[in-house]
Amino acid sequence: MAPMANEVWISVDVEASGPSPGTGSLLTIGACLVDDPDVAIYLELQPIVELPWSDAAQLVHGLDRRQLERGGLPPARAMERLDEWLASVADGGQPVFVGFNAPFDWMFVADYFHRFLGRNPFGISALDMKAYFMGREGVTEWAATTHAHVNERFGATQPHTHNALDDAREQAALLRLMRAENEK
Repeated sequence: MAPMANEVWISVDVEASGPSPGTGSLLTIGACLVDDPDVAIYLELQPIVELPWSDAAQLVHGLDRRQLERGGLPPARAMERLDEWLASVADGGQPVFVGFNAPFDWMFVADYFHRFLGRNPFGISALDMKAYFMGREGVTEWAATTHAHVNERFGATQPHTHNALDDAREQAALLRLMRAENEK
């Protein structure tokens, strides 16, 4: 069996204008190294004009469509910048996408990477912290994997703000707490 590439765990969070890439735009991306959350990137993207804008999603993220249309990066440029940042921080290693409810965030990032760059530097998978928590703790009900449950179990105190970079850093802190218990 071939040796594994050096893994570089990247905590990623996104905000979007809908529940899936076909029904909403990727609006913001926040990413940081799990083990050094000060090494980070935050990007705001222009919404894709043809895609719907969900008022319910806006109530969660609080972003202004017109402001993003004027000040956000074109999606292709945003994905180029994220790709450049990943290459820089991975330094020849394999970036591993880490998220709290990773399927949601990963589907947007994967779709945009493939749509605008023709490839996804994360590959075809992601580490979902909710599933990690279930396996680690022997939790058998999905409902017991909310932020509140997981944060309480590990004594995490960082707020969940729905700012993509804040939330990526919150996830990284939580994962470090989870891993620290494994190392005891």
